[in-house]
Amino acid sequence: MSTNLVTDAHDLKLRLEWGHPALTIIDVRDRPTYNQGHISGAIPIPLDELAKRAKSSLHAERHIYVYGADDQQSANAAQALKAAGFAEVSSILGGLAGWKAAGGATEGFSA
Repeated sequence: MSTNLVTDAHDLKLRLEWGHPALTIIDVRDRPTYNQGHISGAIPIPLDELAKRAKSSLHAERHIYVYGADDQQSANAAQALKAAGFAEVSSILGGLAGWKAAGGATEGFSA
């Protein structure tokens, strides 16, 4: 039985800075919220479409990091991906706010 991993935003930022690019970041918030600001390079896939779109658009061998409006939504997204057969899934603790606090790059209208 696997458990959902939770990744601290600082750890993810370090992984990116060290050049470990075999990962995907998914923002499961709604599109208008995503457009306001998101982690640079994050793919927008709303939570209600995640399981359906994941199999056709994500690489199963890549580590997937997800975040939502809050840690509960992030955990729900990670669980949905695990249920869809993805093994390497982590939710980003604190989501976008945690990422910004870690000094991570963002994009969007108010990023």
